[in-house]
Amino acid sequence: MLRWAKGAGVDNAGLAELRRRLDDEAACCGIDRLRIAAARPDAVARERLAAAFERGDLATWHFDGERARMAADPEAVLPGARAVVCVAVGYDTEPPAARSPLTGRISRYAWSEDYHRTLRRALERLEALLRPFGRARAVCDTVPFAERAFAERSGLGWVGRHTGVIVPGLGALAFLGEIVTDIPLPPDEPIRKSCGSCRRCVDVCPTGALRGDFTIDATRCIGDLNQRLDAIPRAMRPLMGDWVWGCDLCTVACPPSHVAPKIGRPAFSPAPGISPYPALAAILRLRSGEFKRTYRASAMGWRGGAILRRNAAVCLGNTLDRSVVPDLEGAFAEDPHALVRGHAAWALGRIGSPRALRALAARLPLERDAGVRDEIDAALAGNHLRS
Repeated sequence: MLRWAKGAGVDNAGLAELRRRLDDEAACCGIDRLRIAAARPDAVARERLAAAFERGDLATWHFDGERARMAADPEAVLPGARAVVCVAVGYDTEPPAARSPLTGRISRYAWSEDYHRTLRRALERLEALLRPFGRARAVCDTVPFAERAFAERSGLGWVGRHTGVIVPGLGALAFLGEIVTDIPLPPDEPIRKSCGSCRRCVDVCPTGALRGDFTIDATRCIGDLNQRLDAIPRAMRPLMGDWVWGCDLCTVACPPSHVAPKIGRPAFSPAPGISPYPALAAILRLRSGEFKRTYRASAMGWRGGAILRRNAAVCLGNTLDRSVVPDLEGAFAEDPHALVRGHAAWALGRIGSPRALRALAARLPLERDAGVRDEIDAALAGNHLRS
């Protein structure tokens, strides 16, 4: 029986028993790894985050120095914090081998029900176990928190050159979650591993987002580009390739991910109606009702259908396949969102066939949105320079 002196907290034997219970409960609710870090502020993490924000690495998200301070201090999450319970859940699921032409790619993390929900349910079970003995608050992208720094401190894994946490036995494809508590659970030791001289993640990144010094310019990361709410910078669009949502290139290239077994959990398999390789023309025609039915419960649901259609337009342009021009023409003329029409105009210009250029020229006097007209002008000018 767990020994607990009311008003005095849990004694050492009780803390050891509570840790065993946490491990058992974690295994029961699908958590692959659980480690504990001391809840002292992490000055190194604060400085690194502040430097990243100052460089503009996360300019899309408008983070500042105050967020860096809060993220590095568990007491900002829970005053009186003594420990951080860090967990990892592997999600690497093998995609189907067969792939049709003119399809895009969706990152592994977004195929299924939104992982925040899946992980939150598991964390809530651990919270319930802790709360009779102290205060506890789960963290799963809900508040500023330097989860990678505390995961590394706990021994859950180490931060790789791609800036993600590499978990032994799971690789770089693992969801992270934390519980901050005022229960003085004994911390685990960090592991002594590193990337050494390996640069595979840096070499595979098509946009140069990874600098190789364990920092990332997220404004160049494909996974950030196809989630932003405004126009994707024109120079970056060709580099996005066929990624409709997210990007797995650096995490899949990571050698520890190669040797880690595929998880194969039903919770992380593609949800009904979601294909890892969606037909791009079908995404381009997606409207609100179908989007909500198919994608709202996934990690793609929070940005809305217009963002997926914009991304599909870019991917279709990158195919350079003239057969997709009618699909782009339809979006160019009929989509209610200027963001989608503008990117369809870019895609038509990238393909640059006679029919595509005629569609651009015909639409220019009819288009009322200044941003879309600018995209048309740029597409026509670009093709004039190439001819």
